[in-house]
Amino acid sequence: MEKMKLLARSHLVNIAISVLLAAVWVSFAIKHVGAFQDTGKFGFLLFCFSETLQAFFFLIRKIPKSVSVDPFDWLVGIAGTMIPLFFVPGGEVLWRHGETLVLLGVTIQVIGLMSLNRSFAIVAANREIKTSGLYQFIRHPMYASYLFLFSGYALFNASLMNLGLIILAFSFLFLRLHQEEKHLSQDPIYCEYKSRVRFRLIPFVY
Repeated sequence: MEKMKLLARSHLVNIAISVLLAAVWVSFAIKHVGAFQDTGKFGFLLFCFSETLQAFFFLIRKIPKSVSVDPFDWLVGIAGTMIPLFFVPGGEVLWRHGETLVLLGVTIQVIGLMSLNRSFAIVAANREIKTSGLYQFIRHPMYASYLFLFSGYALFNASLMNLGLIILAFSFLFLRLHQEEKHLSQDPIYCEYKSRVRFRLIPFVY
């Protein structure tokens, strides 16, 4: 356990994760910018912007008060972050308004990040309990934005590979949400926040 604590706070480990994500992101960005140039589908640029925004906030994140030392949380966090970077452009259009869902997802994401700011995290951690902005209505606006982003992407860019990846992405999304709440619930401030804001992703639904 002590070794895991040291790894979690290791500067080298964080650099290694950043380099890995950056390498995968470069390939992802090249494919999606190229797909936009070839097809004119603005959804490719929007989705690329979304992933780039997350990468930026990951790089400027502040040091956490606490971070999970559970290896499962690290696996879930890193895998859940990387899976969307393997989405492949070039599928069939199932619904032409799928790009509108991507735009809605990006909008929610940007508003959520305005509140979250440098408290963005991949692995379950407590940097600062956020309760303003969209966090007044749902506990996980960033994860809510992913629901629209992934669904929209699948609808205007459907393929068997993307379907499999999106199912995985949703699975890891809910695992991350659960593990994050488990870690944050060690903080009495978050427990009080949970009692006030009942819904995780969608008001009056879940």
